[in-house]
Amino acid sequence: MYSSATKFRSHIIMSRYRFGRGDYKYFEYPLPPVVQELREHSYSYLATLANEWNKALGKSDTFPEHHSAFIKICEEAGQTRATPLVLHYEAGDFNCLHQDIYGAVAFPLQLTCFLSQPGADYEGGEFVLVEQQPRAQSKAEVIVPTQGQAVVFATRYRAVKASRGYYRTNLRHGVSRLKRGRRFTLGIIYHDAE
Repeated sequence: MYSSATKFRSHIIMSRYRFGRGDYKYFEYPLPPVVQELREHSYSYLATLANEWNKALGKSDTFPEHHSAFIKICEEAGQTRATPLVLHYEAGDFNCLHQDIYGAVAFPLQLTCFLSQPGADYEGGEFVLVEQQPRAQSKAEVIVPTQGQAVVFATRYRAVKASRGYYRTNLRHGVSRLKRGRRFTLGIIYHDAE
């Protein structure tokens, strides 16, 4: 995925900021070719869904068809720092529930690629999604993808169809505590950071 020549713009120790335990590194531009290609190509498919959600929720904004055009919108808003990242967890590490919003411009979907094999490389460390439904208790989903799989999920909220039309439900994601081993993931966030 990346070589020793790959540049990272920052290395974050989660416990320092009370984000959990573990660490992550944001790539710096230019992104490694495989990360850039994955970000650009997957965006084109997801922009259609993002626009459907906006329409269902009565929002007039639309996302451009190509990621390069979306990145220009981020630049105009002062968001120029790359957001794709590699996350690393060891036994006892976890990631608190959160949303990856880095400025006024945010794409409503993101992608996580699982680089380690559960059961062989680590135990525990499940991917957790919690959906906060209006006037109801929150609902959790626990996912255990295998190595090489990816999960697309809502960055902040998603449109949900109800009997009286659509409503917005908020979503947070995180990682449960690792019981043993090492776990690595690649996070693809489509908007850039301030």
